[in-house]
Amino acid sequence: MHNPPFPQESAALTLDGPVGPLDVAVDQPTGDAPVQPIVAVICHPLSTEGGTMHNKVVTMVATSLRALGITTVRFNFRSVGTSAGSFDHGNGEQHDLAAVVAWVRAQRPGQQLWLAGFSFGAFVSLKAAAALQPDAQISIAPPAGRWDFDGIQPPAQWLVVQGEEDEIVDPQAVYHWLDGLDAPHALVRMPDTSHFFHRKLIDLRGALTHGVKHWLPGADTGTA
Repeated sequence: MHNPPFPQESAALTLDGPVGPLDVAVDQPTGDAPVQPIVAVICHPLSTEGGTMHNKVVTMVATSLRALGITTVRFNFRSVGTSAGSFDHGNGEQHDLAAVVAWVRAQRPGQQLWLAGFSFGAFVSLKAAAALQPDAQISIAPPAGRWDFDGIQPPAQWLVVQGEEDEIVDPQAVYHWLDGLDAPHALVRMPDTSHFFHRKLIDLRGALTHGVKHWLPGADTGTA
């Protein structure tokens, strides 16, 4: 299979993945913000529990970043939608992510790569970070205590967002895990917020916007 060029407009397309086709959605920046030289690849939650690139948290991450001038790429891991293959407990899914990133970098050379992930997608993207070397990373409800996070090497620009009333990922396990890491990070604790950010998606958008806008090229990083 021959991979398509990077689309100039928002589009759904199919890439050649490690075990067959991968469903991909590219969304261009929206609004009046200057277009940034950044592509963010976003990973969805657990495939075996209905997670897809159309998950409402994943799409809100994309919406938030696009409003900042960032191009976003969502995709279905193997076994989801029409993406080929079988669920592989995060191992093969890292190869799926690597294939998407390789395509992005070939098509958009010189641009920054950001990785983002929600729940299982946060796990996969963090485990892949050492190999993929993103410029920035966003981890929403990373399932510490449920999956093996040993050996992760996130970039210096790393934002973690955790709901305080998460019924699937133990918030205290996340905080304890972060406290034990020798890795700089910004943590946003969202009160009264469940795992899927029910009635809190707009608040999530605000947390993401505030948390990453100073990473944008040319942003004022002063504290005054």
